[in-house]
Amino acid sequence: MTDRIRNVLTELKITDQNMGWSTGAREGVTGRALESFSPVDGSLIAATALASQREYNEVIGTAQQAFKVWRNIPAPKRGEVVRQLGEALRVKKAALGTLVSYEMGKSLQEGLGEVQEMIDICDFAVGLSRQLYGLTMHSERPQHRMYEQWHPLGVVGIISAFNFPVAVWSWNAALALVCGNVCVWKPSEKTPLTAIACQKILSEVLRDNGAPEGVSCLLIGQREAGVWLSADTRVALVSATGSTRMGKAVAETVGARLGKSLLELGGNNAIIISEHADLDMAVIGAVFGAVGTAGQRCTSTRRLIIHEAVYDEFRDRLTQAYSQLRIGNPLEEQNHVGPLIDKSAVESYTRAIEACKAEGGKFVVDGAVIEGGGYESGCYVRPCIAEVENHFEIVQQETFAPILYLIRYSTLNEAIAMQNDVPQGLSSAIMTLNLREAELFLSAGGSDCGIANVNIGTSGAEIGGAFGGEKETGGGRESGSDAWKAYMRRQTNTINYSTTLPLAQGIRFSV
Repeated sequence: MTDRIRNVLTELKITDQNMGWSTGAREGVTGRALESFSPVDGSLIAATALASQREYNEVIGTAQQAFKVWRNIPAPKRGEVVRQLGEALRVKKAALGTLVSYEMGKSLQEGLGEVQEMIDICDFAVGLSRQLYGLTMHSERPQHRMYEQWHPLGVVGIISAFNFPVAVWSWNAALALVCGNVCVWKPSEKTPLTAIACQKILSEVLRDNGAPEGVSCLLIGQREAGVWLSADTRVALVSATGSTRMGKAVAETVGARLGKSLLELGGNNAIIISEHADLDMAVIGAVFGAVGTAGQRCTSTRRLIIHEAVYDEFRDRLTQAYSQLRIGNPLEEQNHVGPLIDKSAVESYTRAIEACKAEGGKFVVDGAVIEGGGYESGCYVRPCIAEVENHFEIVQQETFAPILYLIRYSTLNEAIAMQNDVPQGLSSAIMTLNLREAELFLSAGGSDCGIANVNIGTSGAEIGGAFGGEKETGGGRESGSDAWKAYMRRQTNTINYSTTLPLAQGIRFSV
């Protein structure tokens, strides 16, 4: 580990090798240890203690008590606390972005962009704190008034994934907090240190504002910690980001107790490259979508559905672009592609390549695990491209790695059908300068994904729009638009200010 990283850890107050699970401002150091290794160079960054079930119950109890206070603080004042979090993140942006890059493996620019996304959602939430609007409506009964209002749910459990170790937490936490909820965050066991850094930043802001302990709690744990959250009737909402397999387990457990879940799961995203596309623009969108974060985004481009008239030319352009990719330490700005998160991810990458070949896929850019000088972590791989059929079993799956599949089409209806013919439904795009094609793609008979773009790629969502997808992506919506409603409960109110008690639907009742 370099002096640069040691300085970052010091700035973020990650200096104790025995860091533990945290409840608000307090930290414990008991329990088993979890070690965080960087995929960049294989170094051990730090170790932290895992929470026991007893400590978990203590966390939830602390959060419940904090909710009784936090829910009664006016929403604009809660928004002011979140505004201060955004300011604190601005001060720590360089350090936190560097740690995200080093612990997760994404490029430094993407790490900094992830922190900027946190800042942006804080700004969004500040405005939202004055716009938690309900409706008024006319009653059929004289001298009655009807309206609806929104109240906080209570304890919100947040289960986040390694690929966006801090941004997705902030999407949930910023909105949940201004809505009057308290949060318990279970980060990925692969990226605990970025979570600890964020918790320390937020805890300082909460303390400075006199907030009760437990408004934001951190739960460092492995899979069982997610099970605890999912099964706990004291947790009103579980927001989970990760694989479809994980999401199904969360949904089943939460659903069994009739709890609420918000799921952001797998994607198998496609870009349709029309014969009317600007190919220069399309190449940039396709390459970044496929190799950004080493293919480890839920919105990564996994399939290119290319019109037969431009198929050969576009394939050749892609091949040329891939030959110019620089793979290496993501903290060095000249590199385009960093490592996969760990050796398990590398094994998934190699298995997918072999499965693709077994089904008849033809690789036009070969994949390989990179070994030797500068790649000692064993987590670096070459982005690859294969010509396939959409129905291949491996193509129907989401492989979290930089493997791009090329598919040929003849008509736009055929392309849209192939784009939709996968179990997942997160992000999609079409590259075309033809207005009719663009509108058809966006119509009810077009893309079946939660995100559908024209002339931009599948990744890089802005916080102003609701983020999420359909089918095996889970149906959840986070971030912008009216996603805040997922963190609140709706209440309909009727007030009778007359001197009688008329009943609805004209029913008469007397005693």
